[in-house]
Amino acid sequence: MKLLSTLLLALMLPLAHAQDTSIKDWPEGAQRVVVRAFFDHPHQLQRFAQHTAPWQVDRKKGYLIVDADQLRVQAMRASGFRVEIDQDRTQRMNQPVAINGAQRAGIPGFACYRTVTETLATGAQLAADYPTLASWIDVGDSWEKQNGFGGSDMMVLKLTNSATGGDKPKLFATSAIHAREYTTAELSTRFAEYLLNNYGTDPDVTWILDHNEVHLMLQANPDGRRRAQTGILWRKNTNQNLCGATSNDRGADLNRNFAYEWGCCGGSSGSECSITYRGPAPGSEPEVASIQNYLRSIFDDARGPNATDAAPADTPGVYIDIHSFSELVLWPWGYTEDVAPNGLAMQTLGRRLAWFNDYSPEQAVELYITDGTTDDFAYGDLGVAAYTYELGTTFFQDCATFENTILPDNLPSLLYAAKSARAPYLLPSGPDALDVALSSGAISAGDAVTLTAQIDDTRFRNSNGTEPTQSITEAQYSIDTPPWEDGATLIAMSAADGSFNSSVELATVAMDTSGLSQGRHTVYVRGRDASGQWGNVSAQFLFVIDPATAPRISGRVTAADTGEGLAATVTAGTFSTTTDVNGNYELVLIAGSYDLTVTPADSSYGATSIDDVSATDSQTTTQNFSLFPFCALFADDMETADVPWTAQGSWSRTTERANSGQFSYTDSPGGNYNNNVSASLISPPLDLSDIGSITLDFASRCDTEATYDFCYVDVSADGSNWTTLDRYDGDASSFVNQSYTTSALAGSANARIRFRFESDVTITQDGWHVDDVVVRGAGAQCVSVADSDGDGVNDLVDNCTDVANPTQLDTNGDGFGNACDADLNNDNVVNFVDLGLLRAAFFTTGTLDADFNGDGVVNFIDLGIMRLGFFQPPGPAAGTP
Repeated sequence: MKLLSTLLLALMLPLAHAQDTSIKDWPEGAQRVVVRAFFDHPHQLQRFAQHTAPWQVDRKKGYLIVDADQLRVQAMRASGFRVEIDQDRTQRMNQPVAINGAQRAGIPGFACYRTVTETLATGAQLAADYPTLASWIDVGDSWEKQNGFGGSDMMVLKLTNSATGGDKPKLFATSAIHAREYTTAELSTRFAEYLLNNYGTDPDVTWILDHNEVHLMLQANPDGRRRAQTGILWRKNTNQNLCGATSNDRGADLNRNFAYEWGCCGGSSGSECSITYRGPAPGSEPEVASIQNYLRSIFDDARGPNATDAAPADTPGVYIDIHSFSELVLWPWGYTEDVAPNGLAMQTLGRRLAWFNDYSPEQAVELYITDGTTDDFAYGDLGVAAYTYELGTTFFQDCATFENTILPDNLPSLLYAAKSARAPYLLPSGPDALDVALSSGAISAGDAVTLTAQIDDTRFRNSNGTEPTQSITEAQYSIDTPPWEDGATLIAMSAADGSFNSSVELATVAMDTSGLSQGRHTVYVRGRDASGQWGNVSAQFLFVIDPATAPRISGRVTAADTGEGLAATVTAGTFSTTTDVNGNYELVLIAGSYDLTVTPADSSYGATSIDDVSATDSQTTTQNFSLFPFCALFADDMETADVPWTAQGSWSRTTERANSGQFSYTDSPGGNYNNNVSASLISPPLDLSDIGSITLDFASRCDTEATYDFCYVDVSADGSNWTTLDRYDGDASSFVNQSYTTSALAGSANARIRFRFESDVTITQDGWHVDDVVVRGAGAQCVSVADSDGDGVNDLVDNCTDVANPTQLDTNGDGFGNACDADLNNDNVVNFVDLGLLRAAFFTTGTLDADFNGDGVVNFIDLGIMRLGFFQPPGPAAGTP
């Protein structure tokens, strides 16, 4: 059957000219390869995509990427495609999954992705843990469950505050409808966890769940996903009546089985064994029936029966089907090149959503025609604003890329979709309200508070057309009642620069807090632009407290190298304060447990944090912080070959830095880089075991074909799992300095930096050049006053019996080790550091010096022996203790 299907495909593809069907470059031992298949006409692509779903399509360069066996490659070449084997992707596809023997959960070899069983268990547990915010709803059966082969219930996790009623706007997202797409179900599950974990502490999450509903079908194809979890590139469901009960090609493509324009337009296959088989009838598969029925149960039908009927502009609701891969945000139509009646409004929201993840926003048909799909059904049948996300760059995406790129890029995109659900055809065309801030988060009623917010109309992803923007004309805030509800008191804000006249404006207002009751209040902010449209709301919490009973957290922030106070911001949840000139701070807040973060004003020191600090009414909790300075932990100017970089691929040293004769590393020492390059330059191991965060600085010239070839900056805590910090592309004629700060390497004793270059085909540019690499971090190893002799005592207050120790520090160069030097700063005044071991013979004067650094401030170094009473500040004290 599979052979027949492939031969039929060959016959259906347009025959252009004879091709050499021998496969000279086939990797030894490989059953399947990944190929780039170049086409001369879009009809070739469409005829191919009707029967086999390409992994990726590049219309500009005229190729698609797909996996193939030898028969398919021969068929494609015979029918007019020029086929190149992608050796790198092929190697990765056929490479056995490395399974950690210690892994106890997750898909084997991919511990970050929960299995079907684990995902469904998480959904049930979330509903149990958050009974007022989450419910776990059975909406149908999978094919195997319906037919007595085990299988699963089709479950939806509904998230909303059940204490707030009414007909709320809804976001509904499905994921993993194509089983092999690992990232999708995990993103939805993490989104649910994020919303529930941050309710009550994050103002935007809180109002979203108070006033909206979020519905998530975490596993839309559970039977197929169980097959894919074994490492098979399984796409369809597992219907045993289609293409044979035991065939790995059995089942229907669920994303071609939906009832709207099913099988209408050459966007699916009628062959049972095809990977895009549409099924025997519209909505025939139980998984699809469950989704269609649920969509119809939560969304009203807002569109007329004709293809040209538009939904009203104020229609609520957003539907998203989450797929992988290709880094796209798509919207209807997929079955025709016609623009949908609400197409321009969907395009506006699509470009907003793609701003967060930097994906390409496109009408779905721009890839190729598809019919019977999820998003066409949701919009075509009901008028709901509908989207498809294509996450990442591969089906079995590595965990590091998911955790550090896909997840943080797409969570805010999903949050924006949830915010927009009240009016998705209107709100995205208005400006965003961002960075809502209060001058004080905790006040007494009547206290003066300044509210500020950035009103921004520019946040669109314009890689595929340009979205119009307008000047900001107005900003408003309301307290406790959101602006769209009856009874809201809307108060105007002013432009900080005196006039609303640009597309990005800082709005400000002095709030009237008189009459506010004790407790938490929500401040909503929105903006309007010259089109007359209000944009999405953002919020902040304001706490009104009684100073007489409010709990406090206080302490001091000091520099670990000097012991002196540091200017810093101390944050606990939504509360924050700044230190005074001596590093002292006090937070007045409400009772609870807080994670405290300290961010120094001086960027030469690193931030730090501590978890679970308790605050109790009428009590003060003391919490001090000592911040380490930054120092250079690794540096290479590339002028010698002494530093043992590991080059994979074409990286080498060259004298091509701006024709100056300076050395740099480059992937293309001979000029333009090659086709299909995958080259890396990896640093030697770095010991960052006591470093909380690092800053990576380097000079870079990344000269590539924009949107196709990329320069990646990666870091790894173990040399195996990598986090991408950034990606560059485009023309570059000169070096620029780059700088990144990351906590991904915190505590690693085996950290590495990687510069990685990836190209596809048709090379015209010069490649990537890297120079002057410096890694800086803040940690104990950066403190110059250390324990040189390893006896556990800081050098500055070390035991005098160590005077002969050659490793002792001699800060002032007078020949005395610091531990036995009574005059560290050579001011002829004895330093006041007497532990009962310093003797008068060491002193050069009878006056004690309590000011080591000569700043006029008495040093307070109390080791349990010295007492504040011994000091007579300001200035030196007289006598001895």
